[in-house]
Amino acid sequence: MRPNGLKLYATCAAITLAVLAPVLLPGYVLVYDMVFTPRQPLNAEAFGLGSAIPRAVPVDALVAMTTTVVPGQIVQKLALMAILFGGALGAAKLVPSESTTVKIVAAVAYVWNAYVAERLFLGHWTLLLGYAALPWVAKAGLKLKKTGDWTGLVLASLPAVLSAPGGILALGTALATAGRKKIPHVLAIGIVLNAPWWVPSLLHNGLSDPAGVAAFSARGENWGGPLLSVLGLGGVWNAEVVPDSRANPVLPVITVVLTAIALIGLRRVPFAKPLIALGAFGFVIAVAANLPGGTALLGYLIDHVPGAGLLRDSQKWVAWWALPFALGLAMAAERLKAKLVVPVLLIALLPDLAWGGFGRLEPVDYPAEWSEVRDLLVDQPGDVAVLPAQAFRRFDWNDRRTQLDPAPRFLPGTTVVEDSLQVGGKRISGEDPRARDLATLDGFGWVLVEYGTPGRVDPNLLARLEKVHDGPELALYRVPGGAPNAPDGPPVAPVVLAWIAAGSLICASLLWRWLLVGRFLPPQSEE
Repeated sequence: MRPNGLKLYATCAAITLAVLAPVLLPGYVLVYDMVFTPRQPLNAEAFGLGSAIPRAVPVDALVAMTTTVVPGQIVQKLALMAILFGGALGAAKLVPSESTTVKIVAAVAYVWNAYVAERLFLGHWTLLLGYAALPWVAKAGLKLKKTGDWTGLVLASLPAVLSAPGGILALGTALATAGRKKIPHVLAIGIVLNAPWWVPSLLHNGLSDPAGVAAFSARGENWGGPLLSVLGLGGVWNAEVVPDSRANPVLPVITVVLTAIALIGLRRVPFAKPLIALGAFGFVIAVAANLPGGTALLGYLIDHVPGAGLLRDSQKWVAWWALPFALGLAMAAERLKAKLVVPVLLIALLPDLAWGGFGRLEPVDYPAEWSEVRDLLVDQPGDVAVLPAQAFRRFDWNDRRTQLDPAPRFLPGTTVVEDSLQVGGKRISGEDPRARDLATLDGFGWVLVEYGTPGRVDPNLLARLEKVHDGPELALYRVPGGAPNAPDGPPVAPVVLAWIAAGSLICASLLWRWLLVGRFLPPQSEE
């Protein structure tokens, strides 16, 4: 490896360690939506065949299969490192400059920003995997446009298609870089690779609650309001995960200045125009709920169109602006002879991303009792209802951090938790019809009660149950005469065909590259 190449890789590694050093200690980081367990069960829900809208498909299936051979905490650490290192390196390699220092500017700009910080603290690691893949998808799209190599786009998209938002982000980026003549190819690849989540989503009977549009709309983090916060890649709906540095009173001014500099720098990027258009489109979607009539329009779509629930929490779509922003800053820094000033400024504006967000990301161990309860449920018929009926927990053993209930990813079989949410005083209805049965325990064979977390359990509901385990953290009850099987989810055949189609495309891409078939085809000229 050349010295300059080594310098780039070392810088990407240094950025990764600066953010994730405490995460590498033994244990699991459990914050908001980020839940890893020692061994995640491989069940129907992981493939989109459960009763709820398949929001964690196909990533749950991949994690479940991976943790059968690799401990969950190792999988988590590798995934988080891949986000920071892979995202930084991808942005650097996309810069049309031979200067390593300019590439480093792009690397820092792409991963040391409010989008990465806020989504990381919110536990949206699968979304961030898609975000990290976007530079590689863009590079593959440019290659598809020039040479017709479609296999690179398939493989570059794999981290992104682990989640629905990531898959759409990757598809948009590919469409922007591959050119008009390749639109059919890109659409075909995107439709097939994303089939494991969109097929069961369309077959699912439920729709998202339109009240989520206002509750999850972008918010202002300083006097600049939501528009400037989003322009600066921030503005996430949850104030608890926003770094304190985002309240900096000079930040709105700096955001405008950096945006102008980035736009000037993008004039030196030959493939910038479609990326700028895509970034502008992402920005408009991100702030749509903050514009006149935007909330009503998005609410209507969510209430009537299956899958339109992806439009809530719309701030995530500003990810499309992050890539041209990073490239433009890098090229402008080269022109302005400020190749060292820009990355230092970006880090200084967001110091509280370092060291796991100054303690926000701290590994902990599950109490041994969780494993004891899991062992009691192995090979036992009947689904598990979890009480108190709340989606998020705050355990003493996790320093009272807000975290998604880990039971569905810890216990074998099918586990049902409450999935409605309270956001800013508004109740957002859940999407799993089985959650309504938690009030009566109809159709469940077991009940798990989690102690030490907000929420109340009606003692009369438990009075008729048989207690199997009672400890300081958990209690497990058997429901006499409880039904052993859950209601059916979507039809199995279309979902299985979706998985087969996606898997076949991935295998075909690997064989095409390994067997060097593509070398025997004449290269296609660029448009």
